[in-house]
Amino acid sequence: MLKTIVIVLVLLVVAVAAVLAYAATKPATFQVQRTASIKAPPEKIFALINDLRGWGAWSPYEKKDPAMKRAYHGQESGKGAVYEWDGDKNVGKGRMEITDVSAPSKIVIKLDFFRPFEAHNTASFTMEPKGEATDVTWAMDGPNLFVGKVMSIFIDMDKMIGKDFDEGLSNLKRLAER
Repeated sequence: MLKTIVIVLVLLVVAVAAVLAYAATKPATFQVQRTASIKAPPEKIFALINDLRGWGAWSPYEKKDPAMKRAYHGQESGKGAVYEWDGDKNVGKGRMEITDVSAPSKIVIKLDFFRPFEAHNTASFTMEPKGEATDVTWAMDGPNLFVGKVMSIFIDMDKMIGKDFDEGLSNLKRLAER
């Protein structure tokens, strides 16, 4: 019996060591990105993204916890505009600030999460005219700390966050094409 317990413990330690070693080989950064073609000029789409107070009309995260607390600071829109939220387990607590704007083609956002886990990432939106449409790309990137590397073995961040980006771009498309 003791021999069986020792063998099981050794196998368990080897399995954990293998998972940790594999996690160590994962990239030091991550990126999630989605693109949609929207039949609207870049200026119209840019305005919908550049004003953080209007995100409730298209952002999928706004609908995950309708009771979350929201606060806006700084500029009303554009560089210096700040949005903070504090919600349930679906949205957590965080802050975003527009840090760079190149109207009407790019918006860069510093994105800080404080709960359920701490993370500091960058989100960006780029608008590229293509004839009568505009290709809009929503991207997020940041450091992939060791805990994130281990989690990525079991959870596909691209699929998890990507589906939200797809939904948000679809909502943005519907709104901009009106």
